Amino acid sequence: MARSWWGWGNVEDAVVGAERAALTRRVGDIMPGADLTVHEPPALAELEVPGSRVEPPKALAELASRELADRVAHGHGQAFRDVVRMLLGRVDQVPDLVVRPRSEQDVVDVLDWCAGARIAVIPFGGGTSVVGGVEPRGVEEYAGTVSLDLGLLDRVLEVDQVSRAARIQAGMLGPALERALRPEGLTLRHFPQSFEFSTLGGWLATRAGGHYATVYTHIDDMVESMRVVTPVGVSESRRLPGSGAGPSPDRMFLGSEGILGVITEAWMRVQARPRWRAGASVLFDDYGAAVAATRGIAQSGLFPANCRLLDPVEAFLNAGTPTAGGVLVLGFESADHPVDEPMSWALQICRDHGGKVPDGVRSTDSEADPARSGAADTWRSSFLRMPYQRDALAAQSMIVETFETACTWDRFDELRAAVHAAAAKAFEALGITGVVTCRFTHVYPDGPAPYFGIYAAGRWGQTAEQWDEIKSAVSQALSSSGGTITHHHAVGRDHRPWYDQQRPEPFALALRSAKSALDPAGILNPGVLIDAAR
Repeated sequence: MARSWWGWGNVEDAVVGAERAALTRRVGDIMPGADLTVHEPPALAELEVPGSRVEPPKALAELASRELADRVAHGHGQAFRDVVRMLLGRVDQVPDLVVRPRSEQDVVDVLDWCAGARIAVIPFGGGTSVVGGVEPRGVEEYAGTVSLDLGLLDRVLEVDQVSRAARIQAGMLGPALERALRPEGLTLRHFPQSFEFSTLGGWLATRAGGHYATVYTHIDDMVESMRVVTPVGVSESRRLPGSGAGPSPDRMFLGSEGILGVITEAWMRVQARPRWRAGASVLFDDYGAAVAATRGIAQSGLFPANCRLLDPVEAFLNAGTPTAGGVLVLGFESADHPVDEPMSWALQICRDHGGKVPDGVRSTDSEADPARSGAADTWRSSFLRMPYQRDALAAQSMIVETFETACTWDRFDELRAAVHAAAAKAFEALGITGVVTCRFTHVYPDGPAPYFGIYAAGRWGQTAEQWDEIKSAVSQALSSSGGTITHHHAVGRDHRPWYDQQRPEPFALALRSAKSALDPAGILNPGVLIDAAR
């Protein structure tokens, strides 16, 4: 399949034909009067791209590419603003070179060259960043920019069946990683929405959230040790199940978004593939009761694999289920034992809060059977198509954005109200109509991770600027209401203003010092997390 140069995923999987017509009808029903004219992207050959300013040394020349498609594809991520810029042909910010190392020594050599020549280096995994994490923005003072694509470091190097861990290179895409582990009867079981197009290194660098709604919610929990190339040397932590020996070296690099070093490989905790599953969709007549039931499950110690609460708008738009109080998509799984009993206990908590299970419980003891039905199955199918649908709607002047956060349970009502109010005020100021949806992607005993969706009818040619206004208003509402600016999408360049508000100043001082020590020339992903070196 061919990757789209301007949008999400594969060209062959784009929203077209009957799917596009149905999507357009649904949006038209919610926002009558919206201009949903389809605007096609320009041809790649028509783009005006600045010439490359950088000449690689002979030893690295065969690793480097100046191809137009390469430079354009590596010059943006997958945020709404990125997609709109590409649709409009605005590609003035692209790397001078794309370099694909074949070994860790190649990574060392590239960093040595770029540090000496003051060339900015932006580590690149799958390019799925939605926060401006991989684009060469704010690097004008450098002699050039290199996009360091780790895609050729793509193997499982070792498997330790006794300790149940695997040594995996950072450039390995999610599907390839799972295919390599399957013959061993193992799985990493980390499935972010970007799974098909993102890499292990990207997950680690951004502290990605994945499949599990409870317990193992972030990639952090699956790391045994990491190997990272910095401009001053290679850092490799010791393989251990746990340690109290000072601050964790892995924690320093997890979430560092490429500003301290380039992750080349990691030992990851893997597990047996699940066999027993149970799934159910619980409908509620009251949203407050649905939230209370979800909190009850999160605090029960049952730890379901899936516990995603869809509010009524999300349930209708993406699960096709009309309900006054929302739908809780609930699931348990195990490689060791049946899970009907914990499902039964969780459903009793739901019933105590007025929940109903019209489609019953689907159970299986087969690895191949996902045990989904009803609203849960419909929503999952929609979930996998959401990025493609976002692109289709962006080409029809729609503004489609997501805001994911986390807060304590006692603050959720206030935070949700603040987001709705901020979005409504932004819509009014821009003279557009829009709706807000909410779902819980992950839940913890002390709070949920709400994921808000924004759908608004914009004006073609202005949607990126309108997006900026909405993004700023809602992000500030999240920050002011005690939420995090990001639960699992990272900071990048887009979230910097609110990350600066959230981050304690003593920690900022320590981070700047670590950056100065590990990257003296200031070449690694300048402007992400902290200001670029001057």
